[in-house]
Parts: sequence; C-alpha cells; structure tokens
Amino acid sequence: MRRYLTDTAEGSMQAIEFGNPALEMAALWLHATGFNSMTYQSILAPFGLRTKVTALDLRGHGRTKLPADPKTLHSWHRYRDDVITFLEKNATRPVVLSGHSMGGCVALLVAGKRPDLVKGLVLVDPVIMSRRFYFIKHAFPFLGPFLRVSNSMARQAKKRRAEFPSVEAAREAYTGKGAFKTWREPFLDDYLIDGLERVDDRHDETKQRWRLLCEPAWEAATFNAQRNQPWGALRKVRKKNIPIMIMRPEINPVMSDKVTDLILRKYPDLVLKERPNTTHFHPMEAPYEIREELSTAISRLIEGFSAGDEGPMRRSLRGTG
Repeated sequence: MRRYLTDTAEGSMQAIEFGNPALEMAALWLHATGFNSMTYQSILAPFGLRTKVTALDLRGHGRTKLPADPKTLHSWHRYRDDVITFLEKNATRPVVLSGHSMGGCVALLVAGKRPDLVKGLVLVDPVIMSRRFYFIKHAFPFLGPFLRVSNSMARQAKKRRAEFPSVEAAREAYTGKGAFKTWREPFLDDYLIDGLERVDDRHDETKQRWRLLCEPAWEAATFNAQRNQPWGALRKVRKKNIPIMIMRPEINPVMSDKVTDLILRKYPDLVLKERPNTTHFHPMEAPYEIREELSTAISRLIEGFSAGDEGPMRRSLRGTG
C-alpha cells in the first residue's frame, strides 16, 4: 500500500494505491458519503498482488486537503470534477471506475462528462433517485429542504458527534450501532484510521481530542447537494457503450424498484445483480462479492480476458457433513 498526494490549484487530494507503482492504474474506487478510501482497504488490497488499484479520498473526506465550505456545495458535480482532475494527472489510460453509494453516482457522473477516461463502471448501490426528484432539485431549488430523502439523512449527519477522547472511544461508540451495525471486521478499524485526526496539543496524553475528518456539516451538505444529473450521464454512457455493472442490495436499497426498472429498460445491456440479505452497506457485509465483480471487470476490460478465457469450472454441491 502506498499513500500519495496529488496537488491541484485548490490544494491536495490523497490517494491510496495498492500494487506496483510502476504499473498503470487499472481501477479507481470512490467511497460513500462520510467515509474514506481506507475503509475499503480489505476489499482492494488483494488486487495489489496482480495489478494496480487506487482509492481516492474525495473533497472534505479522509486526508484530502481541498476547501470544504458546506455553503458552497450545491451538487456532486464538484466531486465529479475533482475526480476528473485526479484521473487527468494520474491515469495513463481509461480505467474501471467503481464506487459505493455517493461514490457510485460520482463515478457515473465522471463517465458522463469524460467517457474517454472510463473503460467501465462497477457501481455498488449508487445514489440514483427518480427523475422527478432531480427535476424538483433543479427547477425549484428552494424546495430542497422539504425533500424527505436527502433532508432526513442531512439532519442525522448534522447531529453526528464530531469529537472523541480517544480512538477507542470512537470505536466503542460506533460498534454494532447505526450505519455500522452490520459491518464485518476489519472495516470499522480501517475507517477510523483515516476517519479521525488528533487535534489536541499532544502534551497531555490523558486529555486527547480526536475529531472526524469529514465534518458533520460537510456530510450534511453532501446529502443535501443533490442538483446532480445522473440520468443525463447515463444517456451519454449508453451512447458511448461503456459497460455498467450495478450491485443492488435486497434490504432498503437506495435505488427504488421504479428507478431500477427504468434504468434496465433504458440500458438493456446493463448488468444488475441483486444480493439477498444485504443492506446499503453491501461492501462491508459481502466484501468478497464486490471484489469478485471488480476483478471480473478488470480482467475483461483492462487485461483483455474474455469469458471463454476463464475456462470451465467444476463445482460440487455435495454436502460434507
């Protein structure tokens, strides 16, 4: 694993790289709102034995140092443009762009604006709402605070505790609760590595202060900043024939049944997989499945293997008991 910074006119973006630095980037992973790249380390690290996969801390998250004033965030196009800047500086070829939740939507937005940078998309429960939702956001922005979906998440984020007396206290506060309730190990510990920063003067070890790197106000602004255009991006991606894989959980997915059915009708070549017994935190509940789908995309879109090249597979359904 290697951390590195990419300098921009506004500041620096941190990326975490898994694999030989001399290789070309094969895939870029984008995290969900409030999280960071390290959160997904256990999914991405094994790719380092074979290729090079990178994860990026988005603006206002993790250890990326870009201006993050909640009052200036109106849509996820800000994230989209940051990712484009990062790829222009670090990718020498089109990559498989993948992401979870907000990261999945941002990946789609990037592919819509700059399809030349994207070889394929692997999206895990991407935040794609109904077309009516976005119409209201664009045509009547003053109604934004009254839209239940984004506003309820924003309210929860704004109330989030921002400081802890230790990393252990944060771990105890999160374990088995709220969004973290269904997480496997070691996702919570990996999240905390780049989710917290020590902000005291370090002179008195008995009076530590650790603060969330993603400020609650910025997280809340992200949930509210929904003047995005994923449906327009989807049309452009379809026109460019960029392959898309969407992984949708069974329990309370962000993408509603109506949205999912409409996407499948409009993009018949899209591959949709629905995983039983998973929630929106699918990567933390079934990480092996996310890794497998991303691996398949890299194999076929970057390394040039076809389904036939993988050869026959023998499986036994016989029990061992």
